[in-house]
Amino acid sequence: MERLAKRICTISPSQTLAISAKAKAMKAAGENVINFGVGEPDFPTPDYIVAAGVRALENGRTKYTPSAGLPELRRAVCDKFMRDNGVAYEPSQVIVSNGAKHSIFNVCYALVDEGDEVIIPAPYWLTYPEVVKTCGGVPVFVEGKKENNFKITAQQLEAAITPKTKLLIFNSPCNPTGAVYSEAEVRAIAAVCEKHSVFVLSDEIYEKLVYGETRPFSMAAVSDRMKELTITVNGVSKTYAMTGWRIGYLAAPKDIAKAIDSFQSHATSNACSVSQYATLEALTSPQSDARIEEMRQRFAQRRLAMLERIAKMKNAYCIVPEGAFYAMLVVSGVYGKACAGRIISDSLSFADALLENAKVAVVAGAPFGADDCVRISYSLSMEDMLEGLDRIDAFLNGLV
Repeated sequence: MERLAKRICTISPSQTLAISAKAKAMKAAGENVINFGVGEPDFPTPDYIVAAGVRALENGRTKYTPSAGLPELRRAVCDKFMRDNGVAYEPSQVIVSNGAKHSIFNVCYALVDEGDEVIIPAPYWLTYPEVVKTCGGVPVFVEGKKENNFKITAQQLEAAITPKTKLLIFNSPCNPTGAVYSEAEVRAIAAVCEKHSVFVLSDEIYEKLVYGETRPFSMAAVSDRMKELTITVNGVSKTYAMTGWRIGYLAAPKDIAKAIDSFQSHATSNACSVSQYATLEALTSPQSDARIEEMRQRFAQRRLAMLERIAKMKNAYCIVPEGAFYAMLVVSGVYGKACAGRIISDSLSFADALLENAKVAVVAGAPFGADDCVRISYSLSMEDMLEGLDRIDAFLNGLV
């Protein structure tokens, strides 16, 4: 008898967390490491949100809540969807979970049966296929071409659908590429899903962090039919710099929300009560819009500086990201060259050599389905970012 279940053996460890852990260990040892691998805002949680969490503690709000979340928070989430996305939900359709990643797992667990195919546009957030495999599903990758800013087309989606297709995982703005789908593109993809009755998990966690002219458009806003096929996942980690508070939420058709609530009640019970009260403040405070815009502007400034510096590189380039706080740096032009006697053959060996020799941490593109790239985040200070890009450029130019 095997010691471990087969389903757990299919999971690969998170490369983003692994590279950050290695970079932190090197920093702790006194090395001057610049970390582009971070997937969280480098800003503190706004003070008024922290104060709401403190008040919850002081008022003894540390008991169990309903498994689906505080009623007042679920109402606030409904208000958010109507205000920001033009989609009407009832509180019974909202489930508050321990982060958006938890919400994504809940959706896949509720919808995906053994052998069901789940279409995932590539490059993709590396957790998506791992969750699908854990739930017994089969990831089907559709490549977003560089010439289309890493976005897939409705025609590509149509070609990938089979009788086994159950779900499309759709992420806009996208981690890792920063791609943002236009309303027209979303509607075209939705039309294919409606035609084939394919469910959509729409991950909209980065919706507030956009910089170009293209504005995010929610999949559930396309039509009443599409709303019945869509489960929208969001949260407060990125928008409000609340990664450690671990609050995500989803909105779904009533039968799916009910099933997820039942599962979550057994799996984890409720999300942290104190974090829920802080999230309620984040979603309802009149201060929030200004704070979000302040953070977005800071990211926008770094993004422009990053693009200007990368444009000067001879051995790497990137597709301009329009959202989130990431860019995919294309480095495959140096594959086959060597550093300190070691041949760089792929994104993993590139990232390892860069960290060891230039003291710069990036995330290999292979786990994202883009082995010709590495992901860099501009969620670090302007000074560190520019110094890090200089180091990357020098590293590239020094390969033989």
